[in-house]
Amino acid sequence: NIEALSASLRRVGAAYDWRRVVRSHDPSYIRWTQWIFLKFYEAGLVYRGQAPVNWCPGCQTVLANEQVLPDGTCERSGDVVENRDMEQWFYRITAYSQELLDDLDDLEWPNKVKVMQRNWIGRSEGAQFGLPIADAEGNARTDVEPLHVFTTRPDTGFGMTFAVISPEHPRLDELTTDDRRAEVAAFRSSLAGRSEIDRLSSGDTLDKRGIATGGRVVNPFTGRAIPLFAADYVLMTYGTGAIMAVPGEDQRDWEFAEVHGCEIIRTIQPPDDFDGQAYLGDGPAVNSGFLDGLHVTEAKAAAIDWLEAEDLGERKVNYRLRDWLLSRQRYWGCPIPIVYCAGCGEQPVPADQLPVDLPDDVEFMPTGRSPLTTHEGFLAATCPSCGGAARRETDTMDTFVDSSWYFLRFTDPWCDDAPFDPAAVARWLPVDQYIGGVEHAILHLMYARFFTKAMADLGVAPSGLREPFARLFTQGMIRLGGVKMSKSKGNLVAPEQILDDQGADALRLAHLQVKPPQEDVDWEDFGIDGCAKFLARVWRLAEP
Repeated sequence: NIEALSASLRRVGAAYDWRRVVRSHDPSYIRWTQWIFLKFYEAGLVYRGQAPVNWCPGCQTVLANEQVLPDGTCERSGDVVENRDMEQWFYRITAYSQELLDDLDDLEWPNKVKVMQRNWIGRSEGAQFGLPIADAEGNARTDVEPLHVFTTRPDTGFGMTFAVISPEHPRLDELTTDDRRAEVAAFRSSLAGRSEIDRLSSGDTLDKRGIATGGRVVNPFTGRAIPLFAADYVLMTYGTGAIMAVPGEDQRDWEFAEVHGCEIIRTIQPPDDFDGQAYLGDGPAVNSGFLDGLHVTEAKAAAIDWLEAEDLGERKVNYRLRDWLLSRQRYWGCPIPIVYCAGCGEQPVPADQLPVDLPDDVEFMPTGRSPLTTHEGFLAATCPSCGGAARRETDTMDTFVDSSWYFLRFTDPWCDDAPFDPAAVARWLPVDQYIGGVEHAILHLMYARFFTKAMADLGVAPSGLREPFARLFTQGMIRLGGVKMSKSKGNLVAPEQILDDQGADALRLAHLQVKPPQEDVDWEDFGIDGCAKFLARVWRLAEP
């Protein structure tokens, strides 16, 4: 495939420094990808943890959040993605959330891409505080930990008339009363396998999306006991896994309150001509005690000050960005350089034993399982700590790991004693002009920025290199039959026949004339025959 694609590019006339070709499956590249993994591991930027993950039944592997489409399907296979609890490997990209956000300001990138990254990182400022657990009489208990919630609108606390907890919250069983236990268990079971995106975008009515736990918590602003519900739209992967509900200022909370018979209290005075339900705008606080009369910005600050003064909570910044799930249950990919010893536990493979390469004599099974899981020659390893028998990690890395640092290797692909020469990187990077598709805004482009920052901090890359690509141009997509061309879908047009019949110049001219390069275009609109005829006329003028 590489030779065929390279030959096509050469025939088209693409100008590259072919001496610097980097192949991610070469043992030399695998070695340094694994070496970088170990550097991140030593620094605490890689970890293995139990977490709810996105599982693609078609690909038989987990997916990062960024690889699940807005409709809840896999970007590669199109299958509906399921939710499972699994132990997986993660890159701690969240350690760089704020820096990834701040440094966007200095990049010459399309605003659309910057907005997509800002939204994906999703910085939220607000307060985190505890809702005391209520006893049978509705009084706050002091013998158990409060239920912690995060909100960006602490100014609406006096209007909190119920709270909602994630079905996956570790305290759900504790906070469910005996008479509601069976119904809550059935509700939680009904969500098994559903992805987060599916749950957030569900069209089910709110009577089906939430259920009363029977438990109650205390609103610290009013001292009143309020009911606690479990609902599918509250996720453990954001905030604390529990939220306060203020129906007067949130439309979903309003509709939920109507369905479940909860009180609705406005805490912001709407304009006189407002005739809607929940009011989302600014205005003076009402029904809010010491906050009455303050507008939203002042009321937020005053509410947080009160929470901190009363030792009930604190100012808090949350991010939507989650750690990068890098484990894949596939054969194709860079093996994760970890072994497991019965006595010593999880052990990194020593650097002088890299690369851990993929075996060639594997059998692909119709179940879709990775053949590494049954290949004894690959599985058998030696513990580097005690010298005893160990088992090798069978997950491989997300292939986006390979593309997260190739541009660094490209500056010095002949280096044998390091992934690259820092002096060469300092000379060539950041890339002056990078060209790629907007579909990688929250994938490759985000991951490459994280890798660059982390390697600079670890002393692998020059310390002053904070961004990989100074300027970005996002070219449009070419569609065939109205659908984006894709290797995985097989809807491609091979250029060889065009090059043989009409020539490279006709193909190049067709690309230039069909539309501005940043716009999407349908293959059917290219008009290569017309371009070939035009060039033939030009040629006849020069060569009568």
